[in-house]
Amino acid sequence: MRRSLQWVAQGLSQFASQKRLAILIYHRVLAEPTGRGASIIDASTFRWQMDLIREHFNVLPFSEALELLQNNSLPPRAVAVTFDDGYADNATVALPILQELQIPATFFIATGFLDGGCMWNDQVSESIYHTDQRDISLTDLRLQNLSLHSMADRDQATHYLLKQLKYRSFEQRQQLVAEVVKRSGVSLPKDLMMTSSQVKQLHQAGMEVGAHTCNHPILQKVNKQQAEKEIADSKQQLEAIIGEPVTLFAYPNGRPKQDYGIDHVKMMRRLGFKAAVTTAWGVATAHSDIYQLPRFMPWDKQPDKFMARLVFQYRRTHPELAA
Repeated sequence: MRRSLQWVAQGLSQFASQKRLAILIYHRVLAEPTGRGASIIDASTFRWQMDLIREHFNVLPFSEALELLQNNSLPPRAVAVTFDDGYADNATVALPILQELQIPATFFIATGFLDGGCMWNDQVSESIYHTDQRDISLTDLRLQNLSLHSMADRDQATHYLLKQLKYRSFEQRQQLVAEVVKRSGVSLPKDLMMTSSQVKQLHQAGMEVGAHTCNHPILQKVNKQQAEKEIADSKQQLEAIIGEPVTLFAYPNGRPKQDYGIDHVKMMRRLGFKAAVTTAWGVATAHSDIYQLPRFMPWDKQPDKFMARLVFQYRRTHPELAA
């Protein structure tokens, strides 16, 4: 494996002179592995990933990387680390690792779930994975009946519900999720997301805090007034917590055109943000729209594949997101 890592690292030399910024997306970092979801990693995996990028890349605070990007003066192999949503384990598990390895990161927080809340997708997954029921009938909601006899069944049911509900209207999705929770009989956790104190802790530790709306709606699925209120309120709430301006934003779900549109991009400038990030895969260049920066999720659980994906991403730009 050591040899393969060296080979991958050598591949980076092709892009060393190119001023490109790789922005990594993380969500949850669990203390122990669970096997649930590619976007959820455990502390051990996160640690070796951070070790590798520290050894082979130039890891920068996001705001500093943005300034260097705009000045076309990025160092070679530039990387920024970001987290979305505001899970409590970001503060309890990821932060100590970041501090130990002296790696800066930016945390985009959906403020409506602070202090005991639970995002809709987590309400679904918590209900399905933790219910004692073997079957849940949803046909009266125009959804399939759910068979939950095995872990594979529960994986499939969770995937089905998330896919079915994601692009419903905000109000309809909330109603359907509430019904799934009710029928599961599960009590939702109150400590899944950060507290306001943990957000402040991140800031005091030297980490950057960015906005991610209040209730994590897909912006294309709500009207313009509601979208702007979601964005502006989350910014103001975070500023009240950390006592400093919040100038970075991450679009919920983050796919250009599908999840957010040009009207939302215009809101960024009007509301005083300096930059916004998407989930369009690739790297940012000096030609990128500062309000539509691409990112990608390093989901590989093997070091050589993780490094290979990073190398591949340095080749991937988004001309359609150019300024």
